[in-house]
Amino acid sequence: MANDRLTAVTPAERQVLAALRRGLSNKAIAAELVLSPRTVECHISHLLAKSSCRSRTQLLLWALTER
Repeated sequence: MANDRLTAVTPAERQVLAALRRGLSNKAIAAELVLSPRTVECHISHLLAKSSCRSRTQLLLWALTER
């Protein structure tokens, strides 16, 4: 089931997730991906929903185990 959640992630969300794995802040992710900070927040919100995580920290742990 976890793999199903990972396949539901869009390419843009995967980029945000990769940056999150590297420990970047929303502002740094936005600058690196040439996005607005609000867009990054939206991607992270979608990732939280798709992964059933409740926090950014839990999302990061999920992302590290879903490689």
